[in-house]
Amino acid sequence: MNAPGAVYNYIEPQLPPHIARKPLLKIVFGDFLSATLTIVAIAIILSILPVLNWALINAHWNVASPAECQDGGACWAFIRAKARLIMFGLYPPGEQWRAVAVILLILAMILASLSPRLWNAKLLAVWATAIGVMLILMGGGIAGLRFVPTSKWGGLPVTLLLAVLSLGLAFPLAVLLALGRRSPLPVIRSISVAVIELVRGLPLVGLLFVAAILLPLLLPAGWTIDKLGRTLAALTIFAAAYLAEVIRGGLQGLDDGQIEAAEALGIPYWKMIWHIVLPQAIQNVIPPLTNTAIVMVKNTSLVLIVGVFDMLSAARSATTDPAWPAPSTEAYMFVALIYFLICFGISLYSRHLELKVSARAHG
Repeated sequence: MNAPGAVYNYIEPQLPPHIARKPLLKIVFGDFLSATLTIVAIAIILSILPVLNWALINAHWNVASPAECQDGGACWAFIRAKARLIMFGLYPPGEQWRAVAVILLILAMILASLSPRLWNAKLLAVWATAIGVMLILMGGGIAGLRFVPTSKWGGLPVTLLLAVLSLGLAFPLAVLLALGRRSPLPVIRSISVAVIELVRGLPLVGLLFVAAILLPLLLPAGWTIDKLGRTLAALTIFAAAYLAEVIRGGLQGLDDGQIEAAEALGIPYWKMIWHIVLPQAIQNVIPPLTNTAIVMVKNTSLVLIVGVFDMLSAARSATTDPAWPAPSTEAYMFVALIYFLICFGISLYSRHLELKVSARAHG
């Protein structure tokens, strides 16, 4: 409503400002830095065109004999012919349905565990039961299943089992090490620091050799652990040391007031850690936890140096068939694709958790 006696200044309407159109070259290349990056990108694309021709256009997908793969192009027919060996290693062909069941069971358990609402003691019990079923399926010897020694295990089931078991067993150990490193008790703190720094100071290859060669010599007479178990122990200890530092970083980012309030209310120490401290600490370090998980999945490929027949070892064995004309590139690319899909899936899930935590924090 206009006030009585108010004076208003009349403003002439103005045309919108004229925006000069940029030349096409300016739009495409921009400034000097943008032009340089564009030229480099074009050069990279042109450089990989021969690879695309080799991998797709000139590739051999179906051949009547291996000799047809000699005239250029990728020999993807080799992957079709050797898929069982790469995926299941030396596992008996007639029993490979058990290895397939283990892969499907692992994927089903991972999918069932994606929702944070299900993260409780019941889920841990279900996982423990599922792991037991997986080991029974792979090893057999009961329930009418043919016994298959661990020396015959191989391929993707071994890779997935090593990754899942090493991370699953390492996480509680990492929590204990992280809490021990922050403990006010000098003995516990010193032991935790010594374990973490010793393991982090050793390369995983060296740790695998220690587990594969020296560990049997350190066990009492009559005690033995098979090669797969020793490899799993090395991977677990290695993962625990790195996860412990990640979790400790999350613990240090928490406000001490929450711990003091929980102590003032008389909440027991372990309940305070389980229900108050750890959930917040883990939310703060989702990206580094994801990175450690991805690194551990890829580190399972190193077990071939101690004779464990994982997926990479199976692919390497498949390439020794003299009937095929050196298809090692195709085999390694196939294995790399599987590793990429696993790690990329972990990365996507981590991003989903980050967005969920961020929405909850701002909601």
